[in-house]
Amino acid sequence: MTNNPILSVLDRDDNRRSDRRDFLRTAGSVSAAVAGASLLAACGGNDGNAAPTPTPTPTASGSATPTPTPSPVTDADILNFALNLAYLEAQYFSVVTTGAGLSADLLTGTGTAGAATGGRARVFADAIVGQYAREIAADTRAHVAFLRGVIGSTVIAQPTIDLGVAATSAFSNLARAAELITATTAAYDVYESDERVMLGAFIFADVAVTAYRGIAASLTDAASLNAMSGMQAAKAYHAGLIRSVLYRKGIATPAILDATEALSNARDALEGVTDIDQGVKPVNNASNIVPTDGSGLTFARSPAQVLNVHYLTRASVAAGGFFPAGVNGPLKTSAAA
Repeated sequence: MTNNPILSVLDRDDNRRSDRRDFLRTAGSVSAAVAGASLLAACGGNDGNAAPTPTPTPTASGSATPTPTPSPVTDADILNFALNLAYLEAQYFSVVTTGAGLSADLLTGTGTAGAATGGRARVFADAIVGQYAREIAADTRAHVAFLRGVIGSTVIAQPTIDLGVAATSAFSNLARAAELITATTAAYDVYESDERVMLGAFIFADVAVTAYRGIAASLTDAASLNAMSGMQAAKAYHAGLIRSVLYRKGIATPAILDATEALSNARDALEGVTDIDQGVKPVNNASNIVPTDGSGLTFARSPAQVLNVHYLTRASVAAGGFFPAGVNGPLKTSAAA
């Protein structure tokens, strides 16, 4: 795509990137606070900034009519946002391990239903990596079913998901932004090798962990919080496993470590707020399996920041990237970064 909106904003700042692991110890708590305060930023069409105080509108009789304020975000809204992410990851691992997507009974609900297209199965050269992928596939399918059960009657349908590898696909556009490919006609095939499959998974898994941490504090019901904390823990295991595989293979093939750093930089540039992302390159002779702040805490993203990454944009929009028609539910808009 010659008019890819993310290519113009990914000018590297090498000094900032080299300092990515030297955050103040308050970085994690600040990110979490921003994430909790930004839930409404992804509702409707605002640009992710704080909503102004409503100004009374005069009526013909001279009285003032308050401007309507956004409906409060409910626990079901938050869990449905998480379900969008669960659909994406479950479809990716289901297709790559079996050649087929989720069953039809896991896809229905409110909102605009769509298909997951473009993926294909991988015959793993490394049997252990294949076993890992099948375990994550089983877990992520179970997460979709579990969340749907917790949400109940207001559960959202799966939105349209792009898992393809054409030159204009989401994977290729993100890889181009990360400079893993350069030509506008080039494609990035995440299914061509075991390492590429894990790089594709790396894109989703890290973001899911930060997303679930970011939204958990806004939940009010104990059952919802229990569901989210359990999901966040499982996602963290998955992300750590994926990063471990990439680290191990990257020691023998440094280009793999470089690819994680490039993808991490691209994700960071899209949300455009603070450096809350890391690749798996070793630091000071230590591995970097867990991306954390100075206090050893994982980072947090607001729903709007998560959608910046998945929509592949720094603008306030309601669709794009891996979700070409947008996600379902009221938390659907990215932030103006």
